Amino acid sequence: MNRTGRLLICLLLFPLSVSMAFSDEVTTNLQSIIVEDFDNPDASPWFILGSKFSSVIKTEAGEDVYPKMAFVKAWPEALYRRPPEGKEPKVLGIHGKFDRKGYNFIEIIPGQKGPDGKLVPRLVPLPGRVKNMDLWIWGSNLDYYLEVHLMDYRGITHVLNFGDIKHTGWKNIWVNIPTYIPQAVSYAPRYKGLQLVKFVLWTKPHERVDDFYVYLDQVKIFSDMFETPFDGDALANPEQVQKLWSEAQGKK
Repeated sequence: MNRTGRLLICLLLFPLSVSMAFSDEVTTNLQSIIVEDFDNPDASPWFILGSKFSSVIKTEAGEDVYPKMAFVKAWPEALYRRPPEGKEPKVLGIHGKFDRKGYNFIEIIPGQKGPDGKLVPRLVPLPGRVKNMDLWIWGSNLDYYLEVHLMDYRGITHVLNFGDIKHTGWKNIWVNIPTYIPQAVSYAPRYKGLQLVKFVLWTKPHERVDDFYVYLDQVKIFSDMFETPFDGDALANPEQVQKLWSEAQGKK
């Protein structure tokens, strides 16, 4: 075979080799995954924290502290007209009051019980390589906006803006996950998933903040779940490796 023929074959094989090398970065198995539906707050608790000027109202019984949170029996009719049989849908409700206008905020945080029984923050793993995140939010046409905080495998938190929620009633909002946020590396195990840290609801300086309600439902991601298999891929699974090493050391 002459030099020209060999060069032609190399050029034909090059795209194939490139596609194999980067196959894990090509979308091949997209799945829609519900991360949180707020239907079971005992198993999956959340809590909220308000910023500096959150209202504290004196009452005969003591103090009425805001913001308040409740898991309310409600749902967006766009999801289902009536609740499925045997299920009681809930949404996360927020009742907020601030003493003055400004960039006030309410943090909406996934929680778990600490040693003293109080809720402390927890990170929610997001499976696969996440392409976007969406959720349902109920607004009353107040000019607020919503952020999501995501942590990558390096421990760096990225803040993404869902945008304004100046609408009335339920609306599905979403945000794309930028490609600059790493979700994979070149060595095994390649997959390095993101984790949900919290949502943050912000008020704008010109908008009223004396008394308002906001509701959240069904946090969902659109994610690529494909992983290229290879001989010995089980040894790149951290959980499997921990199990195998524990078994091996236990037999000594």
